[in-house]
Amino acid sequence: MSQKRRAMKGQPVHGWVVLDKPAGVSSAKAVAIVRRVLNAAKAGHGGTLDPLASGILPIALGEATKTVSYVMASTKAYRFTVQWGAETTTDDREGTVSRTSDIRPDTEAIQAVIPQFTGQILQVPPAYSAVKVGGKRAYALARQADSDATSDTHKPELAARQIDIHALELLEARTDSADFYVSTGKGAYIRSLARDIGRALDSAGHVTALRRTEVGKFAESQAISLDFLEELGDSAAASQYVMPVLTALDDIPALAITTEEAARLRHGQAITGQSAPRRSEPDQTEASTQTVGASLKHDETAIAVLDNQPVAFIRQSETGWVPIRVLNL
Repeated sequence: MSQKRRAMKGQPVHGWVVLDKPAGVSSAKAVAIVRRVLNAAKAGHGGTLDPLASGILPIALGEATKTVSYVMASTKAYRFTVQWGAETTTDDREGTVSRTSDIRPDTEAIQAVIPQFTGQILQVPPAYSAVKVGGKRAYALARQADSDATSDTHKPELAARQIDIHALELLEARTDSADFYVSTGKGAYIRSLARDIGRALDSAGHVTALRRTEVGKFAESQAISLDFLEELGDSAAASQYVMPVLTALDDIPALAITTEEAARLRHGQAITGQSAPRRSEPDQTEASTQTVGASLKHDETAIAVLDNQPVAFIRQSETGWVPIRVLNL
């Protein structure tokens, strides 16, 4: 059997599973377990969680994998613990100590530096991260440098990049550690944030506990544990926990279309659209959704919807609305 045929083994399951990933399990392993339990032909995830971390891992099945980029770009929230007194090579408890400090910041000192880490800030990713350097993952280069001290491989020097920290809050301060809540945009590393807070306090810090509590529209209240999912034992019982593909697209303007227009989009043809796209807001009825067609940017993406099923991502052109990616539901 070819590799492609093996990859397609399973049933055409489409939608999202909001998994509460336990610490100690990689994101890839969690995806594999969900895919096996649901006997799904295709699966992916909406943003990697480190094995050390627990919490929300949205898993896309089937055609939902085409919407992953929108989930990965959404706001994420975390609770995390920083241990003061040491930095590590990985910026978490799994690394070896690389720098120490005798300074233990108090509540007042921590509160004083929090404004430095809100809004748009520059952040250098951890050396052990999935950032690509010269076509290779930074963590692979770092591990190679650690394993062979005689080689010419050095730990990558990663450039600072701009990220958005929407909110940062101190939850509790203890003598040797502190708990925080943070809400971030795309590309933020909590391990780097902990390291940089420690440095701003003239101390040293690394993450000892990390939990993701929100990813876009997905929250802890919707999550199912990996143990419980495995206990269900078969895809029929587990399927009730598969959320619709459209769940992840609440923030994208939606254009209601007809059956005929859906057929045109599926064949790669443009449609004129009889109404402007509407953007749904949380806890609002269809009657109160906001029409946004006039305010859409020329290159902004909308989603064409037929009977509450997404048909295609579309974009305005001189000929009307053109499909840029069709969902086969």
